[in-house]
Amino acid sequence: MGFQHGLSGLSAASTNLDVIGSNIANVNTVGFKQSQAQFTDIFANSLGGLGSSQVGIGTRVATVAQSFGQGNIAPTSNPLDIAINGQGFFRMNEGGVVSYSRNGQFRLDGNGFLTNATGANLTGYMADVSGNIDASKPTNLKLITSDLAPKATSIFEMGFNLNSGDAIPTITTFSATDPKTYNWQTSGTIVDSLGNEHVLATYFQKSAANTWNIYASVDGKVDTAGVPTGVTLGGSTITFDGTGALLSPTAPMTVGVDWAIINPTLGAVSPLNFSLDLAKATQFGAASGKNSISQDGFTSGRLAGFATAADGVIQGTYTNGQTKTVGQIVLANFVNPQGLDPIGDGLWLETTDSGQPVVGPPKTGTLGTLQASAIEDSNVDLTTELVEMITAQRMYQANAKTIETQDAILQTLVNL
Repeated sequence: MGFQHGLSGLSAASTNLDVIGSNIANVNTVGFKQSQAQFTDIFANSLGGLGSSQVGIGTRVATVAQSFGQGNIAPTSNPLDIAINGQGFFRMNEGGVVSYSRNGQFRLDGNGFLTNATGANLTGYMADVSGNIDASKPTNLKLITSDLAPKATSIFEMGFNLNSGDAIPTITTFSATDPKTYNWQTSGTIVDSLGNEHVLATYFQKSAANTWNIYASVDGKVDTAGVPTGVTLGGSTITFDGTGALLSPTAPMTVGVDWAIINPTLGAVSPLNFSLDLAKATQFGAASGKNSISQDGFTSGRLAGFATAADGVIQGTYTNGQTKTVGQIVLANFVNPQGLDPIGDGLWLETTDSGQPVVGPPKTGTLGTLQASAIEDSNVDLTTELVEMITAQRMYQANAKTIETQDAILQTLVNL
């Protein structure tokens, strides 16, 4: 049986060299996981025999096991490059066949779907028109590239201080065109239903101690007497207590804007009704001034880019400065990743040995986190593989030598 030893050793060494060669060939393959040939010995005796003095008849490759250790995270300039830091696999779908990958080099196809280089779709949870994630079932992720519709202003908040030391104007009849009829004026931007921006100006006229009249105009629309037209306020005065805190109004004021008066050709929904929140207003002995201003309306916007968070949420960034959630990438993990079946192209298939996948958002359970504009390098250690290759070469040579020695012994017997 001497030849059997050498032949089995040559076969095992050859397979080992194939595995090492594959590792070295994929040292620059994104998401690649190195493999290792694992050997076992062979005996000729049966289970019922007495094998205490048996000599083995060689070796064989028991399995080629993959190491799913973490590869280095390398930054890139592509926002659609995504690396997994920790456990988990990207869940891919191609024609209904679900596979798993660590290669996060994605791109958009002609229909806006996120795909890999072979055309397989990245799966995840899609968001509705309001940006709410639907986590009921993973589906092919599609990044919607349509324009973001405008949103009309529904609330306008102002924080300001009115100077308690101001005198009551000598001219009590208010006129937006006459600064002598009011004490302070400020302005901000509101948005109509079509996304057009307009200037909301507010005027404050002191009428008594701790009491102020408030007026408002939009786009400077006033009559010949300087009185704002096309704007109605759900209140005409604001009052403060002796400490400068706001007494009234206790709730946001309702403002109505009639576009038919301000701009008959505009075409926006009329009237535009929104709340004017003055809760942050104060009256102290300091110069009148604006501290903060905000409103929730925005103009239409075109998609300018994407950003992927560590938890897989994909945010679309628009030219109007708004962001909107368009989807969330999911990851899958297995009880036994070693049981996955590699099929090439950086993909694995589920098997009975791997167990069923646990699918969920990144940063949950045992699943890792995501890093955008980055890729996971192969976890192959080139130095180690080169040393292993030398060892495998010596193994091959040594087994060839056993065959040569057996041949020489056989030749000696023949020559007797």
